[in-house]
Amino acid sequence: MKNTFKYLFLLLVLMSSCTKEFLEIEPVDRLTADSFFKSEGEIKAATAALYGFPWFDYNDKFAWVAGDCMSGDLYHNWDQEGQFFYFSFNSGNAHLSSGWKGLFRVVSYANSVINDMPRPATGNVPQEVIDEALGEARFIRGMAYYILSEYWGEVPIVENSTEIVVSNDFFLPKNTRSSVYEFIRRDLEFAAQNLPATDTPGRVTKWSALGLLAKLHLTMASGLNDPESSKNFELARQFAADVITNSGLSLLPNYADIFMYDNNNNEESLFALQWMEGSYAIGNSRQANWARSSLITGNTEAWGGYKSMTYDFVQQVDGGDRRQPAIYMSIGDHYPEIRKNDGGYTYYIVHRDPDDPNTVLENASATLNNLKKYVIGSNEDTDGGVSTGQATRINQILLRLADVYLVYAEAALGSQASTTDATALQYFNAIRARANLPSKSSITFMDVLKERRIEFALEGINWFDIKRYYYRNPAGALEYLNSMEREVSYYRDNGPNAADENSIEGYILNPPSNPITINESQMWLPIPSAEVVANPLLAPDVPAEEYIFK
Repeated sequence: MKNTFKYLFLLLVLMSSCTKEFLEIEPVDRLTADSFFKSEGEIKAATAALYGFPWFDYNDKFAWVAGDCMSGDLYHNWDQEGQFFYFSFNSGNAHLSSGWKGLFRVVSYANSVINDMPRPATGNVPQEVIDEALGEARFIRGMAYYILSEYWGEVPIVENSTEIVVSNDFFLPKNTRSSVYEFIRRDLEFAAQNLPATDTPGRVTKWSALGLLAKLHLTMASGLNDPESSKNFELARQFAADVITNSGLSLLPNYADIFMYDNNNNEESLFALQWMEGSYAIGNSRQANWARSSLITGNTEAWGGYKSMTYDFVQQVDGGDRRQPAIYMSIGDHYPEIRKNDGGYTYYIVHRDPDDPNTVLENASATLNNLKKYVIGSNEDTDGGVSTGQATRINQILLRLADVYLVYAEAALGSQASTTDATALQYFNAIRARANLPSKSSITFMDVLKERRIEFALEGINWFDIKRYYYRNPAGALEYLNSMEREVSYYRDNGPNAADENSIEGYILNPPSNPITINESQMWLPIPSAEVVANPLLAPDVPAEEYIFK
C-alpha cells in the first residue's frame, strides 16, 4: 500500500507543470481534463500529488524559519533564514516569498482537482469516489489557508485557479481574516462529511478533517471578546472529542517512534506530507538543513552544525522529560538508529577524532546542543531512505493526535483562568505521562502553551500557538516573546582551570547586549514585495474585502 501511494505521487509529479508566478497555477486544461479523471486510479493519482511536491517550497525553509525560529525555539542566525530568528526580515526576504508562493501552489493543485475533476469523472466512476477526492482536495486547501491566515491574516481567497488564468485578471483583493476562516470552515466541513473513516495509510480521513476543524474553531474562539467565542470553544471541544473517542486512533507509547522513518503514517499521524528519497523537491529536505554533520547523513548535505534549540527552550524542558533526545541532541545522548554499523551515534559537544585528538569532527553549537527531530541518518541506516538532492523519505507531520488532545484541553479551559475539568486533565496528562512527567490537577493557558511548545518543538506549528495567545491577550503574548532568552549563547572558557569541553561547565553564558524586541506589527508577516508590485490590491494600505460566498 505504501508503494502504491508512492507511485501515484510520482505519476502526478511527472505530469505537472506550472504557470503564473503569483498562483503557481498548475491547472489541468480542458483537453487534458476531459481525457483524464475517468477512472478511480486516475483520480487517486491526482489526489496523491497533493501530499508532496506542491508543499516543497513551504516545507523546505519557510515552515521552520517562521514556525520555529520566530517562536524562539530554534537558534539560527545565518543570512535571510536568520532574519526570522531576529525578526529583522522585510517583504523582500526570499524565504517569505517561497512560503507565500508555496502555499498558493498547494491551493492551485487542490483547485485543479476541485474544479477540473468532477466533469470528466461523472458517469465514469461512482459519485462516492468523486466526493472522497473532493474531500481530500478541500482538506488540503483548508490546511494551506489555515497556515496562510495565521501568518498573513488577510489573504486572497482563490476558489477557482483555472478561471483566473482564463480571465487573465490576476488583481485579486485581500479578503478579511473572518472571510478566510469561513472559507476554511466550509472546506473542512465538506471534507469531514465526505472523507472515509479509514483509507490507504498516508491519505487523510474524516478524522483528519475533524481534527483540523477543532483547531480552526479553537483559533476562532481565542479572540475572547468575540460574541461567538464561547460557541467556538464548545465546537472545538466537540470536534476534538469526536476524534479522540471515535477514531480508534491512539498515541504511540514512545514519543521518539513518531519521527522514525519506518513509522511513517503511524496511527498518531492525522496529516503528513509524503516524501521519498530520490531527488530534489520530492524528498524531505529537513535532514539536509538540520543534521549536524556528514557523520550523521553519510553525505555532504548536512548544514545544521550551528543550528540548535535556544537556551530559552532548553530551560523549559523539565528534567527527565523523555521527549528531549527525540527533539535535540544533548551531552551523552545515544542514537542506535544512526551510524548503525558503528554501534550508534553518541552526542558530544565537541567530537574529536579518536585517532587524532587534534582533529575536530564536530564542533560546538551556539547553545551546546544540536537538532534531532527529522534527522534519520544515512542511506545505510535507513535501508535506502536517504539520497543526495536533499531528499529523505521521512514524512513531515502537520497534524497529529497529540495536537487534538491538547486542543481539547485548551478548548475546555476556554476563557477561564484555569480548569479542573476531568476530561481535559485526562488528555493533557496523557501527553505528560508519555513524557514521564507528573500529572497536574489543574491547568492554565500557560500550562497548555508550555506543554505544546515542548511536544511540538521543531514541527513548525508553535507560532500558531503563540498567535492564539496573542488573540487572547496581545500584551501578554508580546511580553511572553520579549521575555525569552532566545539570543543567549555560550562561548568556551579558555581559563587555566576550565572544565572539560564536553561539559556545560566548560563554557560561559553570553547574554546579548541588545535583546530582540518584538512589537505588535510583527505579529503578521508582510506580503512579499514582488506580489504587491504585481498586484497593488495586496498593498498594506489597501483594505481587505469581505468574500462573497456563492
